[in-house]
Amino acid sequence: MGGESKWRKMKLALGLNTCLYLPKTTDDDESVNSRAHAPPRGSDVRCLMPTTPTPSSSGLQMSKYGVKSSNKQMCAICLTAMKPTDGHAIFTAECSHAFHFHCITSNVKHGNRVCPICRAKWKDIPLESSGSSRVKSSINPGSFMILHGMPHHQTRPNRNAPLLFQAPEPPIFDDDELVNQKVEVSGDSDSIGGVEMKTYPEISAVARSTSFDNFGILINLKAPVTKGHQNARAPLDLVTVLDISGSMTGTKIALLKQAMGFVVQNLGPLDRLSVIAFSSSARRLFPLRRMTETGKQESLQMINSLVANGGTNIAEALKKAAKVMTERKFKNPVSSMILLSDGQDTYTSISPRKTGSKTDYQTLLPSSMQSKKDVTHIPVHTFGFGMDHDASAMHSISEHSGGMFSFIEAENVIQDAFAQCIGGLLSVVVQELRVEVECVHPMLRLGSIKAGSYKVSMDENGRSGFIEVGDLYAEEERDFLVAMDLPVEETGDEMSLVKFRVVHKDPIKKTVVTVGGNEDVTILRPESTLGKQVVSIEVDRQRNRLTAANAIAEARVAAERGDLAAATSVLDDCRKKLSESVSASKGDRLCIGLVAELREMKERMASRRVYESSGRAYVLSGLSSHSWQRATARGDSTEMTSQIQSYQTQSMVDMVNLSQTMCFSRSPSTSMVNPSPKNKKSLRSIYSFPPPQPR
Repeated sequence: MGGESKWRKMKLALGLNTCLYLPKTTDDDESVNSRAHAPPRGSDVRCLMPTTPTPSSSGLQMSKYGVKSSNKQMCAICLTAMKPTDGHAIFTAECSHAFHFHCITSNVKHGNRVCPICRAKWKDIPLESSGSSRVKSSINPGSFMILHGMPHHQTRPNRNAPLLFQAPEPPIFDDDELVNQKVEVSGDSDSIGGVEMKTYPEISAVARSTSFDNFGILINLKAPVTKGHQNARAPLDLVTVLDISGSMTGTKIALLKQAMGFVVQNLGPLDRLSVIAFSSSARRLFPLRRMTETGKQESLQMINSLVANGGTNIAEALKKAAKVMTERKFKNPVSSMILLSDGQDTYTSISPRKTGSKTDYQTLLPSSMQSKKDVTHIPVHTFGFGMDHDASAMHSISEHSGGMFSFIEAENVIQDAFAQCIGGLLSVVVQELRVEVECVHPMLRLGSIKAGSYKVSMDENGRSGFIEVGDLYAEEERDFLVAMDLPVEETGDEMSLVKFRVVHKDPIKKTVVTVGGNEDVTILRPESTLGKQVVSIEVDRQRNRLTAANAIAEARVAAERGDLAAATSVLDDCRKKLSESVSASKGDRLCIGLVAELREMKERMASRRVYESSGRAYVLSGLSSHSWQRATARGDSTEMTSQIQSYQTQSMVDMVNLSQTMCFSRSPSTSMVNPSPKNKKSLRSIYSFPPPQPR
């Protein structure tokens, strides 16, 4: 009974956002040992909220398998160890940093209500026990202490209350904060330029008397550079959907809180954030809120109050996230969602995975979030966390919404993965991009347009077509390959093939920009060509990329039906073909990366166990990256993986470098990008998340 009473009071204290200290007793030895393991999914047991790991001047080394034990935690004020058995009470603030009770009361008694570590403003402060004290003891004096918060009128209701005790949600999510409609746009013409377009025919000349089947024409698009100030980018509406099921207990939820803290601190005051937390059910922590200093502080308090417990209901979480986006009163120019989960949906009825059959995962994604014709969709970028997540479901959700699927194999790179994602989202410079192609010569017809997962359409007679691309991040590139059959040309020394036109919206100036449309792609048609024609390396390298993507997809199909030998054979054949290509002989970086990627995939198909644990997720993340030509986090992000990050933009790299600088105690081999020493920022102020960087 005594143990049950203690647990009841501990849960009550957590629910009231209070702090408590429970010394270890002999009777508790068994329960303490059991807390090293996550409770089973669906369990009603709520564990103590883990302290959010925060880099300090001495570094923070997070174990992959568990959180540091509390008897090694150090008080940041007196710099001595905090042990539950040393007779001193421990105060844990709402920002999740812990101190000796007597140390922090001495620190705040003169009115200082700011955390000494992260500078967060506290709503609840500890006071020494006296007649007017807000500190009360219960059961046995000194057994544990409950620190009650400030008077109700001094705090905003429901801002930092734990998930379970929030007020009921409104029936309509139209309570989003007003967007800043008075943004001044810089008048500099170079702040946001147009898309740069280049075209490359497969070869420069074809003899008149010769026909050429499947002749390739490449169009390369590159988004402009954005200036480093807030008004040089489009403000973002971001909804993060976070798994807090029982399997997230311990290190996982602590690292998730840290990663979300990084996201919050790097959003600007024009950006808006809403968080959906889900386990057996889903709940909106707060509506779309501008990330001003106040908005950040309150958001971090809500995020830090999360406790892992229960099952996994991804479908309900996505419905709630879609509700936030569809019912909002106001809109920022850029909208996106992030979904992180470490498990499989245990509530939605979907067909079980069977050998040789396809499972319909689209039931997890609300219809309002699926890519549709002539409808602007909101991409869901999914992150599979650890070895037990449903990679097929997460990939399907991202693919059908226009987002990316990332595989976080090593737990401690979750912040880097989030950093890469928001590094792109905070640099959108092109929207609603559309590529139009039209045949010029009357005898020509389009054979195919290779564009991966992007929507492609051609008219009935094959004379014209288009590609719907959508958003581009700053300096992001896209390559599309058009193929056609060239007939014999009896007259003329030159042949006009096609012309391209690019139309897109400038999200800052809200203007429509048109590039090209007037210049034809031409080749020479001489009487004869001497010697062997040199193939354009640009066309060859994109053919290699498409060949590799097709081989990966074919190998995945074979692996899913249980034929790993056939899968690895497909990958080996593709590696050999790429190694013999023109671009490989020239030392092309993309080709080298593709060969390395295929070799890694083969290793992850060495056995059924390896494929089930990490191979499937790695392969699907690679497919996602190649089909959308956008960077994803893959595997444990080792040095080998950095060879194939060919889609990373400078904004992504800078944000990942910033993330790694803050977590400088981590081994470089577990990072997504190994920043050079010249890119690392000074470590003198790395005690918590730094202020948001100027855009």
